Amino acid sequence: MSSNSNDLRTPLKRARGLGSAKDGTSHFIWQRVTAVAVALSGVWLLGVLLSLRTVGYNYVRDLVVDPINATMLVVFLLTAFWHARLGLQVIIEDYVHAPLQAGIAHFANLFICALASVAGVLAVLRIAFGS
Repeated sequence: MSSNSNDLRTPLKRARGLGSAKDGTSHFIWQRVTAVAVALSGVWLLGVLLSLRTVGYNYVRDLVVDPINATMLVVFLLTAFWHARLGLQVIIEDYVHAPLQAGIAHFANLFICALASVAGVLAVLRIAFGS
């Protein structure tokens, strides 16, 4: 019950407007989807990296030129940075309580993750297309 004993509103009515009850499920699902994608593509990447211990630069470049390998690298980069952004968003929401600092942290999170993913994808594409 609320502090005002004359308040006849239901608990749901009192809670309305205090926060979104519609966005959390989507965030939760995307965090799990990206986690699975990072895990699967990460296992592939780990296998590839372990097989590259004794090979030269040209072999590695030829490996990235292969469309399947380039696609897997791009998938890994995009899902890893998307998953990182989602996870850091939750950390910022939980631990940064000052509105200005939270806004700056959210912007920095989005900007850095986007910049890093674009740089990684462009690097893979540059190698894959031989420019």
